[in-house]
Amino acid sequence: MKQIIKISGIAYLLIFISGFYANFAILESLVDLKDPITTTTNIINNHIQFGYGLIGFVVMVFFDLLLVWSLFKITVTVSKRLSYLASIFRLLHALFFIIGLIYLFKIYIQTSNPIISNPLQEEIMILLVNFDILWTIGLMFFAIHLLILGYLGLKSSTIPSTLGILLILASLGYFIDSSAKLTLEDYSQFKSYFEMGVILTGVIGELSFTIWLLFKGFKKMAYQIKSSQSL
Repeated sequence: MKQIIKISGIAYLLIFISGFYANFAILESLVDLKDPITTTTNIINNHIQFGYGLIGFVVMVFFDLLLVWSLFKITVTVSKRLSYLASIFRLLHALFFIIGLIYLFKIYIQTSNPIISNPLQEEIMILLVNFDILWTIGLMFFAIHLLILGYLGLKSSTIPSTLGILLILASLGYFIDSSAKLTLEDYSQFKSYFEMGVILTGVIGELSFTIWLLFKGFKKMAYQIKSSQSL
C-alpha cells in the first residue's frame, strides 16, 4: 500500500507540473478566443513552444490514467463499489480530454507550414473551442470523481478526514466553474471570479492531497534507510 501511495503522490505532482506548464505557460499565453488573428499568429510564430505544450498535456494524461488505478487501490478497502465509481468518472474525464487533445494536434499540424488566411483562422478557432468544450465537460466528470474520492476519504481510516473535506470542496469548485462556463453566455465577464474559486478550492484541495500522498509514501522509505544505517 505504501508503494501505491508513493506512486499516487508522484503522479499527482507530475500532473500539477505538466498541467500548469502546458495550460498556463503555453496555451493561455498564446490563445485568445476573442482574437483569431492574434491567436493564429501566436501559434505559428511559437510553433515549437505550442508543441512543447502538447507534450506537457500528454504527460499529464498519462499520469492521470495511472491515478485511475492507484487511487482505486488506495480506496477499494473503504468501498469497492464507490471506488469503481470514482475510477469510472476519472477515466471519463481523461477520455474527454484525450479526445479534445486531438483538436490541438490538428492545430499543430495545420500550422506547421501555413499561410495565414481567414479560413485558417476560422478553422483554428473552431478547433480551440471544441477542445475547450470537451475539456470543460471532462472537468465536470472530474468534479464528480473528487466528490466520491472526498467521501471515501471521510470514511477511510488511512486518509485524514480533513483531506476528504478539502476534496469535496474542490469538487464543488470545479463543478460550479465548469457548469458556468458551459451555460453562461457572459461567463467571460466573471471568469476571474470563477477561476479564483477553483484555485481556492480545487488547487488547495488537490495540492494538500498530493502533499499527504508524498509524505505518506516516502515516510516508510526514510524509516527503512534510518533502520539500515543503524544496523
